[in-house]
Amino acid sequence: MRIAELAGQAGLAPSAVRFYEAAGVLPPARRATNGYREYGTEDLARLRLVVSLRRLGLGPLDAGRVARLCLERGAVDADLAPLLAEQRAAIARQRDELDRLEVELADLEDTIAAAGRGRGDERMTEAPIRVLFVCTGNSARSQMAEALLRRDGGADFEVYSAGTEPKGVNPFTVQVLAEAGIDWSGARSKPMQEFLGQPFDYVITVCDRARQACPRWPGQDQTLHWGLEDPAEVQGTDEQKLAAFRRTEQEIGVRLRPFIELARRARRSSAAV
Repeated sequence: MRIAELAGQAGLAPSAVRFYEAAGVLPPARRATNGYREYGTEDLARLRLVVSLRRLGLGPLDAGRVARLCLERGAVDADLAPLLAEQRAAIARQRDELDRLEVELADLEDTIAAAGRGRGDERMTEAPIRVLFVCTGNSARSQMAEALLRRDGGADFEVYSAGTEPKGVNPFTVQVLAEAGIDWSGARSKPMQEFLGQPFDYVITVCDRARQACPRWPGQDQTLHWGLEDPAEVQGTDEQKLAAFRRTEQEIGVRLRPFIELARRARRSSAAV
């Protein structure tokens, strides 16, 4: 078969076939008497296998080497098994990252909608924007959110956090916030009941269990949910646990940046009415 037919059956452009030949991934094509490249079924099988391996994340040369070994031996060389395992793990990480970004996008859309509703009472427009973060234990996620918003929101915000089942501030929370330049050593876990009856511009739950247990506060239309993994549930060494807390602190920061700006804009709009 000619190069165009080979490329079409493999789902590639002819230029890609030439690239794989030049890189040594495919053996040099036989030449017909008229000078045209000629390919056989073995070339097609190798090329299809290379294409499949590339989709798994392997580079051209690694894909060519694995394909050659598979065709020659009928199995993947044991030395290449770790390479394939690492590629699968990399793909899994990419999928997790896409899932996380999708959740962040949904959270941002909800934040925009809530800020659009949060016009507030004209009598309150000069007061700080009151925000309450709620999670289960009030030990990590809600504490970090409170600390970061107090720092980044400044005098425009009055911020609190609480838990449906408070159990003390996690030491890793204090450590990660210290790394961010925030002294949180004097913080305490607070029960949700401590804030019942108080008006808030925004009530933000940061875990699914807290969302289910969260009562209807005044301003319920401005309730948001940021689904964050609980770093306190991570098992492993202290360094692994600390890394989880750092990731959570970064994720909260990502959500806070647009929230702060949107909440400020909503407050300015209500003041102008």
